[in-house]
Amino acid sequence: MSMNNPFHNPAFSMSAMTAAINFLPNQYGRLDELNLFPLKPVRTRQVTVEERNGVLSLLSTQPVGSPGTVGKRGKRSLRAFNVPHIPHEDVVLPEEVIGVRSFSTESELETISGVMADHLQTMRNKHAITLEHLRMGALKGVILDADGSELADLFDSFRITPKTFDFQLSNKETDVRQKCIDLKRYMSNALKGERMSGIHVLVSPEFFDLLSGHDKVKEAYHLWQEGAALRDDMRSDFRFAGVRFEEYSGEASDADGKSRRFIAAGEGHAFPLGTLDTFATYVAPADFNETVNTLGQLLYSKQAPRKFDRGTDLHTQSNPLPMCHRPALLVKLKA
Repeated sequence: MSMNNPFHNPAFSMSAMTAAINFLPNQYGRLDELNLFPLKPVRTRQVTVEERNGVLSLLSTQPVGSPGTVGKRGKRSLRAFNVPHIPHEDVVLPEEVIGVRSFSTESELETISGVMADHLQTMRNKHAITLEHLRMGALKGVILDADGSELADLFDSFRITPKTFDFQLSNKETDVRQKCIDLKRYMSNALKGERMSGIHVLVSPEFFDLLSGHDKVKEAYHLWQEGAALRDDMRSDFRFAGVRFEEYSGEASDADGKSRRFIAAGEGHAFPLGTLDTFATYVAPADFNETVNTLGQLLYSKQAPRKFDRGTDLHTQSNPLPMCHRPALLVKLKA
């Protein structure tokens, strides 16, 4: 190992650091826990989504020996989306590794690796909450940048009118069960032949309080398990009429320090679970010489010495594009 600059060690190469930052635990991301947006690596910085308005119909019986029915081709349309490029940088200063040199031992490398891991974990967390913000945008149909500017409007791109259900929870006479059934019927029709295992709704704390405190809901739960749902904390898994509601309080600060909630007060966003190919996160390769024409990874990391070796610059980047291939299934709820 070079004693002039320990970062010349192969342990701090681009491939090693990229593997390390992808191995670090994700400290934030409910949508990541739900595995709603599986990763799909691509080789380019632009993703083209093909839409097929296929026709599903019943096949009629035919006499033996007669020709079969002819399948109808669905119309195809292509839509291109640019993959966002999200770089982030930090620096390891000499003061952070002063006093750790020990000749011909591995302790120096281990200590410097620890310092590097601390920096990478902090950077990893920032990328994680940024990805959560982008995925929540895709779940709402409009992907926004950190400053609130629009990156992609899925409804406009697919020429779909956004669907909103007003639950009218402030009205004590509202039939909440019927509202849930109407939501399920709409989602089933919007699947267009796709399957789902259930409906999940992420709601704001205000929406959840109005829902769980509604007279009709409380009456329905009164005799179920002796009213356990009315006594316990059900914010993470509140089921009513076959729909799962979950309180979601995700938020983050932008570059100006202004906190932004991912779900507005009194709102919720419904989506299907268990579909085949409704959601995805496309990840493009980094803009490094080493990554040209390679399949993208979620995160990349690289280091380089500063001028006069006055520290080491750390560079991380992510190139993710969360996507919903069926925006008609993205339903907004209002309390």
